[in-house]
Amino acid sequence: MRGVVQRVRHASVSVDNKIIGRINHGIMLLLGVEDTDDEKDLEYMCEKVPNLRIFEDENGKMNKSLTDVKGSILVISQFTLLGDARKGRRPSFIAAAAPDKAIPMYESFIENMKKREIITESGEFGADMQVELVNDGPVTILLDSKKIF
Repeated sequence: MRGVVQRVRHASVSVDNKIIGRINHGIMLLLGVEDTDDEKDLEYMCEKVPNLRIFEDENGKMNKSLTDVKGSILVISQFTLLGDARKGRRPSFIAAAAPDKAIPMYESFIENMKKREIITESGEFGADMQVELVNDGPVTILLDSKKIF
């Protein structure tokens, strides 16, 4: 699984000009599922994302996690994170999981965040979405469950 974690002041996602998810202070996560991902990859992301220490403490150091600051998370499915643009000019998305695999993993991630009592909002899998956010810092972290970066 791949993720782009952005610390935000606020973020929202809309489909057909209707806001379907909105958060204040927290994390906006773009989440992509790879065709080779399994339960271990899901567990890695479910542990890593809410525990990343990307929020400032009283001394201005990034020592607090989403859980520590009681922030919210907005999760957006994004298969294009698995795009391979090393050859040619058009990215290849062959590594992205098909919806029958990606949807359950995406939904499991969301449910895991809710079980942790994190206020969780989400986009609509496969929809044409418009995402708005104010990146705080800016702080943006790239994650890969296979730890290739």
